[in-house]
This record gives sequence, C-alpha cells and structure tokens, in this order.
Amino acid sequence: MSHENQEINARLAGLAVFRGLREDPVLADYAALIRALAQGPALDVCEAAGRFEAGLFAADTSDLSEYIASAVLECENICARRAARGQLSPALEQALDGELRFLEELSGLGLDDLLDAAGLDAGQKAAYAFLPRWEAHPTGLAGAYKARLSEMGQVGYGMFARHHVFMLDGEGRLTPVRHPDPQRLADLPGYEREREKILANTRGLLAGLPANNVLLYGDAGTGKSSAVKAIANEYAPQGLRLVEVKKNQLYLLPDLMDQLAANPLKFILFIDDLSFASNDDNFAALKAILEGSAGGRAGNIAVYATSNRRHLVKETFTDRAGDDLHEADTRQELMSLSARFGLIVTFQRPDKALYSQILLQLAKQYQLPIPSDQLITRGEAFAIRAGGRSPRAARQFIEQCRAGVL
Repeated sequence: MSHENQEINARLAGLAVFRGLREDPVLADYAALIRALAQGPALDVCEAAGRFEAGLFAADTSDLSEYIASAVLECENICARRAARGQLSPALEQALDGELRFLEELSGLGLDDLLDAAGLDAGQKAAYAFLPRWEAHPTGLAGAYKARLSEMGQVGYGMFARHHVFMLDGEGRLTPVRHPDPQRLADLPGYEREREKILANTRGLLAGLPANNVLLYGDAGTGKSSAVKAIANEYAPQGLRLVEVKKNQLYLLPDLMDQLAANPLKFILFIDDLSFASNDDNFAALKAILEGSAGGRAGNIAVYATSNRRHLVKETFTDRAGDDLHEADTRQELMSLSARFGLIVTFQRPDKALYSQILLQLAKQYQLPIPSDQLITRGEAFAIRAGGRSPRAARQFIEQCRAGVL
C-alpha cells in the first residue's frame, strides 16, 4: 500500500464531524473501493468498483464531486447543530476545517487518481481500463459548507434540508413525505381574509415571535387542510417544515416536540380533521400539549389543527343526561380544548357570490373556454348534486369540465 493510499484510508476511518457520511451507501461503497485498492486482488477491486459505480449511477448521477458535496452540505452533525445555536468551539472549528479540506480533495479524485494513489504501475492499471470512469472536479466544498452554516435556520440539515413535509411512522419516527401535495396559495381562490390570519401567525413563527396554536374550524370542503399545506409549501424556503400527526399518534407529541426544540428550523405540527369522543384518552394528551403542561412549548413549534366541530368533542344527549354529579364542570372541561388554541379561524360554506367567484378564478387557472354565465349556472347545478356549495365542489366541477366529463 502506498503512503498516499494509507493516508486516504486512515482519514476516512478517522472522520468525526462527518462520521455520518460513512452510513451513506454510495460513500460506504466508495470507501470499500479505496480499501480494495490497498489490499487487492484485482477481482476484488473490480467487484468493489462495480458496486460503487452502480450505486452512484442509481442515484441518478455520474458526478462523484457533486454527490459528495450534496451529502456533506446536508449531513446532520454536531457542527450543524452548534452553528444553529451559536459559535463553534475552537476544537470543533479545527476538526471541521480539516475534514472539509480532506473531503474536498477526496471528491476530486477519479478512478485513475485512485489507481495512482494506490501506487500501481502502468501495467497494473491496464487491468482496470475497462471500468467506467466517473466525473470528478473541484467543488469549493469548504467555502460552500461555511456559507451553509450561516443559513442553517432557513435550509436545515439532514433530511430537513432535502424535504419539507414529514409524518410519523408506526414507531413514532419522523419520516419524510417524498411527494407532498403541491398545493400553492395562488391555487386557492376565495377565503383570502381567513388565510391572512394564519399567514400572519406563520410569519410570526418564522420571525421567532410568539406564535399561536391555530384551529381552522368550519364546513367540510372549504379548504382548511389545503390552506395549511399551501402555507407549508409557500414558506419552506424560509425554514418552515410541516409534520402531519394523526389523532391516534397524539401521545407521541411530547417526545416529538423535545426532538424538534433544538432544531434551527420552524415546525407546524398538523392535525387534520380533529375530533374526540368524550372518553378519548387523546383528548387529555392534546390538552396538556396546547397549554398547561409542565414542559411548556418550544418557540419554534406551533400546532395547526382542522376540524368540522367548533368544540372538537362529540357530545350526545345521553352524555348530558348521565349520572355525573358535576355535569356542568365536565361539560366545561370538554369545551375548553378549543379555547386553548390561541387563534381560531372559521371557514364557512360560501354563499352564491363567493362560490361564483371561486368558479370563475378556477376556470381561469384551468383555461376553460366556457362563458361565465354558463359556467356559474352549471356550477350551481353541480353543487346541488354534490350536497352544497364549497371550494371542493367547485374544483371537482372545474376538473370534470376540463376532462370532458361534464
């Protein structure tokens, strides 16, 4: 093994700040190739080279320099977390600088450079002439990473740099949504006044100001969920991330909030179609999270929930006629949950004028060549068949017209 090859292997093994890169499957195969070149034989080198290059090509690139640069910029590590909260210690600065220089040099090595580093002569290198060559070039990685640290609050790190919408899996782990709803605010005609209240609250959250938890209450199909998703899409470049939490996962919220509290980004915990039975254990869990728990709430997190019920709890006449000795107190407790949302925004079913306005704006978006009077008349008839006017009914009507169904 040549001295140069020994140094590359040693520095790969000794990564500390960027140790997480060793778990990247492509970079792990790259390290295995470098080790194979140090140890031989040629068949093992070819096997390692083929495995690495297959992985690189499967990542939809042949440019190793750009792949490594992207992996480094998005790597979650102690320097990223510390930089988001303040200055790095001198020891961390020194470790970071050294590893960035090494990774920048490593990303510029093509296969022929690795063969040279392994100390192979011309005859030995000829045995690998048939192997594909990947692209490698200078990237300015060290400077790019320092610039990334300065904007960590908008860009994030790790999976938060690559995605902006997340959900909780069955074990309570954050999982990115790879194809989120592409809804944009410009696609949502009507209800601008209602959405502006939510937008103002969201801008306050992004600015580090005290932000309210928000309840979007109103009739079905009025665009409550679409508004939250569109806001998340709109402000993702400014550091906003959306985590969708199902009602049966509410007990996971305290741990999730602790996990996100130190993150430099801002988070909306989104609970869609929220309602409870009066004996639902999740009721108490959410009540404690919204207000009154000992842990409080992190300043980078707000809860946004949608519901068709103003008071969130399903209550029957049987409940009121029960044998509760303090029935009034119990009812007050059930009604108190919605009061713990600092901002309640009501989305009412549109009247004829607003419904007509929504129809016309959607028709313009979809470029439908239908006269306005015909569009409104046919849209009204569709709404009657669909159970009433709503933005959802309007969009369904327009989409069916565009598809030639109506």
